[in-house]
Amino acid sequence: MIKGNSIYLRAVKEEDMENIYASCLDEEFLYMTGTRKTFTLDEIKEKYNQFREDPTRYDFAICLLDNHEVIGDLCIVDVDQDNRKAGFRISLHKKNTINKGYGTEATKLAQRFTFEELNLNRLELEVFSHNRRGLKAYEKAGFKKEGVLRKSLYMNGTYSDEILMAMLKEEYNEE
Repeated sequence: MIKGNSIYLRAVKEEDMENIYASCLDEEFLYMTGTRKTFTLDEIKEKYNQFREDPTRYDFAICLLDNHEVIGDLCIVDVDQDNRKAGFRISLHKKNTINKGYGTEATKLAQRFTFEELNLNRLELEVFSHNRRGLKAYEKAGFKKEGVLRKSLYMNGTYSDEILMAMLKEEYNEE
């Protein structure tokens, strides 16, 4: 368990699958991540069983400290020990938890895990330009914009840029 001020991260469990599945049905959440495919509950369970066997991946449930409610999930993916880097993704599952700082706090806990536990040097992500909340949370957590793939997503009748962001261990240590 990785504990913060108002939330904690723990390994994803079987009982979290319903919550993850429900979030995969929300049109707004799908749009924010550029996800077109819908998943069945069985597909999600199967994928998470595969993920548990993947040594380059760490999946966490985001839980409230006061009542242990699961409000989202995040993942450190594509851990590359040779180059000391990994990818990052996060999703809050419930609209009543948005804009309360939970995403930023969870992101900072993921950074702590990445830089202190895994001893990596770089954590990187991609976010679409229409996901303004995500961009704001990533910047607040110390991620820096490194590049833009212009108009790389066409969804809901409009184009969005894909913004590449990263944080380095030295930047994490300065915070």
